[in-house]
Amino acid sequence: MPDLSKHDQPVKIRNRRVHMANERTFLAWIRTSIAIMAFGFVVERFALFIKQMSYVLGKSNIDIALPPSHGYSAIAGIFLVGLGTIMSLLAFIRYKKVESQIDADTYQPSSILNIVLSISVLVVGIFLIIYLIQSIQ
Repeated sequence: MPDLSKHDQPVKIRNRRVHMANERTFLAWIRTSIAIMAFGFVVERFALFIKQMSYVLGKSNIDIALPPSHGYSAIAGIFLVGLGTIMSLLAFIRYKKVESQIDADTYQPSSILNIVLSISVLVVGIFLIIYLIQSIQ
């Protein structure tokens, strides 16, 4: 029985592990985008909860001071859901691009998705710091 070398196998079979690593990376990006969307949903719903509690407490005789709401949490929540959606789309585009580069043996690393995520997290972090500082005063 002849011994098949690596070069006699089709490209997709030869690069099976690399394709599986690409798929795991894609799924990690999808999990990250789902987590960002879920966090955005929680932030937006928390604003609704605070509004409802202020309405209920306003009608009762309980004297509890709630911080004034500026409506920023709804904007932040919507932004985070949108960011998660865009990230999932960019992750799919990157997955397909890397898949074709693996098949053609022309892989070139790209960090655009990493940069977008880092800048977005930085912007959200700065926004939350400013928001929290304003709510203390």
